[in-house]
Amino acid sequence: VQLQASGGGLVQTGGSLTIACAASGFTLDSYGIGWFRQAQGKEREGVACISGSDGSTAYAESAKGRFTISRDNAKNTVYLRMNALKPEDTAYYYCAATASIVYYTDYIYPEVMDYWGKGTQVTVSS
Repeated sequence: VQLQASGGGLVQTGGSLTIACAASGFTLDSYGIGWFRQAQGKEREGVACISGSDGSTAYAESAKGRFTISRDNAKNTVYLRMNALKPEDTAYYYCAATASIVYYTDYIYPEVMDYWGKGTQVTVSS
């Protein structure tokens, strides 16, 4: 099981960015997937998640209305579209996966996840 995040970069406040999480060794639609971030000096936090069974999604309060998680089964890739970015969104973003079956909103908790990929840096300039 491997996950690789990509697409991070530098964007201005109010801008948009889409980051991707490519999976190999397993099919994403059988796993719960979460996007997490960790800013310097802060704990890792869940941002958005999507269930494997029916694609239900959930978001952290900080992401609601601005971020959208989606899945492309043909490409075995999960995306996080981020709009109206703020400096406080600056962080290293990771994707993670689990085969565990939990209530879909629980995939947003890091402790639920079993597999973690290398992250991608997102920097929002003020």
